Amino acid sequence: MLPWPTGAPLPSARVPSARTGPVAADVPVDPDAETAREWLRAELADPVYHERPNLLQRAWNWILEQLAQAQEAVGGMDTRLAALVVVGILVVAVAIALVVAGPVRRARRDRRASVDVFGDDTRSAAELRAAADTAAAQGRWSDAVLDRFRALLRSLEDRVVLEPRPGRTADEGAREAGVRLPPCAEDLGRAARLFDDVCYGDAEATAEDDAWLRALDRRVADTRPVVVRDGQPLELVVPR
Repeated sequence: MLPWPTGAPLPSARVPSARTGPVAADVPVDPDAETAREWLRAELADPVYHERPNLLQRAWNWILEQLAQAQEAVGGMDTRLAALVVVGILVVAVAIALVVAGPVRRARRDRRASVDVFGDDTRSAAELRAAADTAAAQGRWSDAVLDRFRALLRSLEDRVVLEPRPGRTADEGAREAGVRLPPCAEDLGRAARLFDDVCYGDAEATAEDDAWLRALDRRVADTRPVVVRDGQPLELVVPR
């Protein structure tokens, strides 16, 4: 334990949390060394860190080492300065935890299933484009991007480039359309990832995202699909 004077109050501090944001506003705390360790144990107990056990162990060992050194260093310090040292170590430790967790959470997101594009939505391609344009005019870029991608896939169903199929995900639609529209395949995959990220709530779409997707929608409409047999393109056909 750090040698805090008996009964001496510690200064209030606001401590960051990896799950609640950079600063837990309006929550005063008076950390001592054992409290700091408990916070770190609770934070690092999150299963997401256990997917990277080597990094987790190294981070935890480093934190314990710093706390041990701090315990020796603050023996003769003023109480307030000692508290600031502990809080500083805690801030750095949580930052390290975020660095460890970030790639894990991104990898977990990349492994998740893609989103059903339409659900119960039966709007036509024209209606979906109109809804996207309305959302864009109001600055609701995420809504605009979602409806514009739906309009793109709906139009491919209208052209019989894609067979209408309930439950089709964004990734499935992009891959199937990319086989028929090879020049657009890469951008269709990118559009599907954008749709999934926005639909999951991990990302907020921007005006640039909507403008890019609008241009892709036009390019897809102008691209001539190929006939595919046994997974191989045979010839170009005029789009419907």
